[in-house]
Amino acid sequence: MSEQDLRRALALLEKDDWKGAHQIVQRDEESALACWAHGIVHLMEGDAANARYWYRKAKRPFAEDPAAEIAALSAALKRRTG
Repeated sequence: MSEQDLRRALALLEKDDWKGAHQIVQRDEESALACWAHGIVHLMEGDAANARYWYRKAKRPFAEDPAAEIAALSAALKRRTG
């Protein structure tokens, strides 16, 4: 998944548009960051079981606070691009 796509998905998550973010992140089932974002999408949706699946794929511990996870994902993207 491109950096631009991830940033677009993040912007949608920050606006509480999990459906829009889902359209982007569901296209990448391999990238750890995309899988993490996908997990956040399902957290926001209220589907904890599905969120746990995506957190496992992202190799991240499951967390239940979408706002904190969105902030952490944002920080990870900033670190990645410098």
